Amino acid sequence: MDEWGQLTAELDRWHQAGKIATFWWRDDDLSEETLAFRRLLDLRAHFDIPLASAVIPSRLDPDLAGAVDPYCTILQHGYVHQNFAPEGAKKSEFPENRAAGEIADELRAGKELLGRVFTDQFVPIMVPPWNRIADNHIGALPSLGFIGLSRYKARKEALAAPLLAELNTHVDLIDWRGNRSAVRDEMLVDLICGHLSARREGVADPLEPTGLLSHHLVHDEEIWAALYRLLSVLCGHAAVRFVSVQGALALIDGLPEHLSGPGDNGDIA
Repeated sequence: MDEWGQLTAELDRWHQAGKIATFWWRDDDLSEETLAFRRLLDLRAHFDIPLASAVIPSRLDPDLAGAVDPYCTILQHGYVHQNFAPEGAKKSEFPENRAAGEIADELRAGKELLGRVFTDQFVPIMVPPWNRIADNHIGALPSLGFIGLSRYKARKEALAAPLLAELNTHVDLIDWRGNRSAVRDEMLVDLICGHLSARREGVADPLEPTGLLSHHLVHDEEIWAALYRLLSVLCGHAAVRFVSVQGALALIDGLPEHLSGPGDNGDIA
């Protein structure tokens, strides 16, 4: 059995158990309309699935609002996408030692800008650059108006802090530590099957949709091809449903309704 056969077999297990394997798709580093972004939207439309785009506020071209289609939700990708971590530490815009007041001012300004430009398409979920934010800064996010946090790898709890949902991605299409092109098929399938099986067996939160992560600006043809191949397999299986951000939030038990927003079955594509 090849890699894709392994993925199909895992999805078959979900189907045989009468379960829906929910997925969601997040793409990072959006700031302006480009040919790569148009290609991303065309791919979204081809498969008729929701897309969440994480926008960098400080780099935003306001004309981008006219290019975003109705099935694309806007999230906030930090503020400047700049590394403030000490030398030798992993990159982070929000390291432990950075002043909380400075962070709050920037995030508040970014949130207000995105809300003004994208109106109802903006959902105040913080996507920290490099998927990192120090624990001492997470608790302040709800007071700044954020309802969610999105990082990488399976969440430990559905709420990262009181009144702050966590909705993560789990499958990165890019081999950042290698050739910076598409990850090998076997690695891609391992990531997906690993999270799916953990959900199915109750090792990971079964209600957290498996999240795909893309970065349209740096996609080469191999990455585009890998994404198309993956979406073809997923969207062609009866067990798979792609959910919007609002639909994913609505799956969280105990999250106040005003935070999740509309999230009934209409949000499942």
